[in-house]
Amino acid sequence: MNTTDRPVTPAPQYRDAPQYREHTATNVDGILMAVAAVVLVLAGAGIALTPLFLDMHMSLIGVGVVLGLVGLLLFVGLEMVAPNEAKVVQLFGRYVGSVRTDGLRWVNPLTVRKGVSTRIRNHETSVMKVNDAAGSPIEIAAVVVWQVEDTARATFEVDDFVEFVSIQTEAAVRHIAGHYPYDSYDNGGSLSLRDNADTITEELSREVGERVQAAGVRIVESRFTHLAYAPEIAQAMLQRQQASALVAARQEIVEGAVGMVDRALERLSEENVVELDEERKATMVSNLLVVLCSDRPASPVVNTGTLYQ
Repeated sequence: MNTTDRPVTPAPQYRDAPQYREHTATNVDGILMAVAAVVLVLAGAGIALTPLFLDMHMSLIGVGVVLGLVGLLLFVGLEMVAPNEAKVVQLFGRYVGSVRTDGLRWVNPLTVRKGVSTRIRNHETSVMKVNDAAGSPIEIAAVVVWQVEDTARATFEVDDFVEFVSIQTEAAVRHIAGHYPYDSYDNGGSLSLRDNADTITEELSREVGERVQAAGVRIVESRFTHLAYAPEIAQAMLQRQQASALVAARQEIVEGAVGMVDRALERLSEENVVELDEERKATMVSNLLVVLCSDRPASPVVNTGTLYQ
């Protein structure tokens, strides 16, 4: 079986089902809560200072202090969420949801919030040396465009989702490159890295997507940024490509020359320009093919006698 026809090994599955899935945490408009916090702090300060200037019961100091502390606690719950960013919210170590609404938001002040960027990012692999399906050493690099889709899985399912995407992308590039030859030298329609880069990069996107699914990451697209033979065989492969191109060019030249000769003989016969026997036809065909197929200008030879002298 051809090495280019064998199925690509599927990407490993790290978990049957993710333990965490993103959901929206309880949050309210932060501006309203900020106004309420300011009002409570000012009210608490005013009530606490009233017994110092007026003849009122000293218990108001405690009430004012409590109101002021409540207002400060409300301030602690304020969180600024930037566009294309999410806040992962934890209460006593337990995941309680994520906040994606941008602007000033308010959540439970006892929670811990961690920001996760949901912007589209690029990761470009380094130039790696791998063996293609034919065993030839090649150099390959790719760029992957990705985005965090599930902030809970990106935070809790893997240790560092950025490093995870980097390592899995390089592993997928090596895996895909080893299943296809750099170039295809047959006419059987087999895929090659050089001639079918678009089709193979689509397969690369699918494999990387499967590998990083555990981290809640979505692959937007992928492209090869560098593809070449390794330096130690580059010259030999260049000569092979040149030879293949020369053979293909010669085939086209011969096919065209045969067609031109056939048409010339047909026109001579139709218009009765000259009558040629089989031997003269063979000589004419030979001369025309030499002229048309030669890679340098032909030097004419004037024959002052006959064909047989």
